[in-house]
Amino acid sequence: MRAPTYRLLRVWQRNRDVFLKIWRTEVPGFLAEPLFALLAMGVGLGTYVALDGDQGYLEFIAPGIVAAYSMFSASAECTYGSFVRMKFQRTYDAIIATPLNMEDVVAGEILWGATRSLMTTIAILIVIAAFGLVESPWALLVLPIAVLSGLMFSSIAMFFTSVAPTIYSFNYYFTLFLTPMFLFSGVFFPLDAFSPTVQRLCWISPLTPVANLTRAVVSGNPGEGSWWGLAIIIGLTAVFLPLSLVMMRRRLLK
Repeated sequence: MRAPTYRLLRVWQRNRDVFLKIWRTEVPGFLAEPLFALLAMGVGLGTYVALDGDQGYLEFIAPGIVAAYSMFSASAECTYGSFVRMKFQRTYDAIIATPLNMEDVVAGEILWGATRSLMTTIAILIVIAAFGLVESPWALLVLPIAVLSGLMFSSIAMFFTSVAPTIYSFNYYFTLFLTPMFLFSGVFFPLDAFSPTVQRLCWISPLTPVANLTRAVVSGNPGEGSWWGLAIIIGLTAVFLPLSLVMMRRRLLK
């Protein structure tokens, strides 16, 4: 394996240019769905849910929605998006015929996935701010958290892409990996509502520290976040980023 070079920015730039041409068809995907989830769960189910203290249910789930759809955005880009570019469009074959190496391609894809995560976070943050659910300037810390989260989930997604035999394999990734995290990572329910055993299992989920930190800064109480969760995020990225580079190199050499 060779180390990625500065040329990975050209891959990022290529994906950015494509996005700028088709952004009108992309916006509903990363904005409308989280908005519907926020309204359905926060306004609909929220009328039947009472939390400890004076926090409303809508205020509780809003940061979780930000964290969850940041995850979905990065994951979709580096699974379906990357697979299509690799397998059907043969974009990777064309790129590695230039001075860029395979590691540049994969690292550029992961960086773009993190960018999509950041874009989704900004869009949803604006929406929840319009609802009056952003209580403090500390919420701006969501942006670097989203970048780190995006790098982590993009790396994990790219690793799965490297071993996925067909595009239909991503059904397993989204159904058996992302959906359970969406439901059991503190997005919709406080973790202390579960038994101690389930709470420990919830912390296995990479989304849990992201949701925890996002909720802490959006609520204006950064001291309430488990900031050691950053170690989990950085650690998983440090494992899956080089692993995805190695596995994608093997995939592309076949």
